Amino acid sequence: MKVQANGLAFEVEESGPPGGPAVLLVMGLGMQLIAWPAEFVEPLVAAGYRVIRFDNRDIGLSDYLDHLGTPNILWESAKRRFGLPVRAPYQLHDLAADAIGVLDMLGIEQAHVVGASMGGMVAQRMALAAPQRLRSLTSIMSSSGARRLPGPTPKVQRALLGRPRDRSEEAIVDHAVHLFQLIGSPGFPVPESELRRRVQAAVRRSYHPAGALRQLTAIVADAQRANELERVRVPTLVLHGVDDPLVPLACGEDTAKRIPGARLVAVPGMGHDLPPGVVERLLPPLLAHLG
Repeated sequence: MKVQANGLAFEVEESGPPGGPAVLLVMGLGMQLIAWPAEFVEPLVAAGYRVIRFDNRDIGLSDYLDHLGTPNILWESAKRRFGLPVRAPYQLHDLAADAIGVLDMLGIEQAHVVGASMGGMVAQRMALAAPQRLRSLTSIMSSSGARRLPGPTPKVQRALLGRPRDRSEEAIVDHAVHLFQLIGSPGFPVPESELRRRVQAAVRRSYHPAGALRQLTAIVADAQRANELERVRVPTLVLHGVDDPLVPLACGEDTAKRIPGARLVAVPGMGHDLPPGVVERLLPPLLAHLG
């Protein structure tokens, strides 16, 4: 269903009992709501939660903001490294306001907010901007955004900034599968056929690389969040892979260190994805935290 919030239209899907405690799932950079696997969503529903997934702005079936132009991410990233202001079409604050707007339109006063990767950053921004709206915060394979934290391996960075060889569906799927294989969980590998099936379904639903580039620039521009996290007063759980080649474990450790009372659970063999074996290890601490 479509929901109007913060001046934009968002694609939203709900699962579980309408009267159950709400869990808002916020997905990461360039990823659609279908990236939350059934193995993750269904146990939350079975536990009695009202689970809300949505496409962030500029991605999936939500509104695109192509009129804002395409940023030069290499130039903006270089400015960030030297401590210079980054020009972004919009900010992570705006994505946080989007998520709060979705809750408003669904009539939800408070929700457990669970964010993955960029979604974890958005969830952190929600906890800073509107702590009264969060029952709890869960930040999965995400970061505080502190400047000196380690980044992706060179091979992953090249793949992340690379482009498909052409505009055909096959080339786009090949490019994405290669990236997901690089960042995936070494302890819980997904068969290539299954990975290709999921990627193809996502590409056929929506393919909008310009939106992902604008989202990435918003991440780069959010330079002060790390210094603000000490103000978070929401019960916080940080879940992170020991073997994450895109957002290294040090990023999750730093997030947990900066948020008062946060608990860190590090998962050996987990990279930067949510395969079934990883989900099995995330659900027990997550359900305990939500409870």
